[in-house]
Amino acid sequence: MNDEFPDLDLSLKHHAAARRELLRRIAGGAAASAVLAGLPWFSPLKAQPAGKSPSDRVRIGLIGTGSRGQVLLEHLLKTPAVEIAGLCDVYAPSLDAAQRKVGKKVPYYRDYRALLDDKTIDAVVIATPLHLHAPMCLSAFAAGKSVYCEKSLALTIEECKAVAMAADQSPQVFQIGHQRLFHRSALHALSQVKAGDLGPITQIRAYWHRNIDWRRPVPSPDLEPLINWRLYRQFSAGLMTELASHHLHVANWFLDAPPVACVGYGSINYWKDGREVFDNVNVIYKYPNGVSFVYDSLSSNRFHGLEVQIMGPKGTLELETSRFYREIPPPAPGIVQLINQIEKGIFERVPIGGPSWVPDLKKDTKGIALPEDPGHDDGTGLSLAAFASAVRLKEKMPYMVEHAYRSGVAALMGVQAMEEGREVLWPGDYRS
Repeated sequence: MNDEFPDLDLSLKHHAAARRELLRRIAGGAAASAVLAGLPWFSPLKAQPAGKSPSDRVRIGLIGTGSRGQVLLEHLLKTPAVEIAGLCDVYAPSLDAAQRKVGKKVPYYRDYRALLDDKTIDAVVIATPLHLHAPMCLSAFAAGKSVYCEKSLALTIEECKAVAMAADQSPQVFQIGHQRLFHRSALHALSQVKAGDLGPITQIRAYWHRNIDWRRPVPSPDLEPLINWRLYRQFSAGLMTELASHHLHVANWFLDAPPVACVGYGSINYWKDGREVFDNVNVIYKYPNGVSFVYDSLSSNRFHGLEVQIMGPKGTLELETSRFYREIPPPAPGIVQLINQIEKGIFERVPIGGPSWVPDLKKDTKGIALPEDPGHDDGTGLSLAAFASAVRLKEKMPYMVEHAYRSGVAALMGVQAMEEGREVLWPGDYRS
């Protein structure tokens, strides 16, 4: 029985019903079939579901069984027609935890190349530190495996180009782990943008604020870079690739373009503990038509939390809280308007010589809730279901490489702008 969607039995004989339910939920969130028609990465889900034959099952190897890998594993175990065929990690406690979830019969490896040598494995899911994404993706394509790679795409712009080119030229399926592509609220928000509910997008603002040192306990000093890899520039680009890449992907997606250029500042002003990546970042991206994307992130204050705000002259969409705010709220019922006018006439007469300036405060403070998945899936579950279906059908996902490349490079542009103290221009398409 599926724990996330308890009303669904995801055993083999119910794959078709499970697939229909997933599509029903996402279609309801997208508001119209026309929106789904413009999202080609959904096409594998709309195809004929898997049958009862063992050949219909997709055998997946998981490379990286840490915190994110464990989340993906839990979803994979509930994904129709998926069999976990191998586990790989160099850190024994993480590998042991994953083995307990899948059972001892599943082969496990310390070297990902040994997993790739297994000819019976159809695809791999990569959830490793960032510096390993490029070599693992390239090796997986060379071994004839389809690839689901967690964001961000790679540690350098050159590596992003290499992986994107390999994914583009490979006959295998490639998917990047940007789950908002499959998130019900995000899809509904996209339908509102396309319908003109905001007017033209004039600015996007996003932030991600935490109050944590990002450190994890280390059993022995030699394991420090393995466990706390996010803090060291050799393995990670810090806040930009680990957090900002999500919101940069949304900006690229909703604007249907990569950024033209960016500038930014970053520093280590609080967690002075030997880390090499910034603990606060501020970056401004310039997009076509004069649209800007303003981003900041810090790890010493969580008051504002996280949000991405898509703004136009008619309204604002907040994707993390899943709400739409109108610039001019609809008028109140007639009797309420009459009472308000009477009250204003009696109590709010402006004295002669009074102030002529009125604060530009919010008019709509409640907003309208966007539909969310009743199973509280942030899109991860559906994204893995789409990946498995695409692998089974040998159907590549159009534009998925562009999504991965644009978000990965944009995040690294921000890092470069901060580290070098200059404006950084878009480096061009991965084919150039």
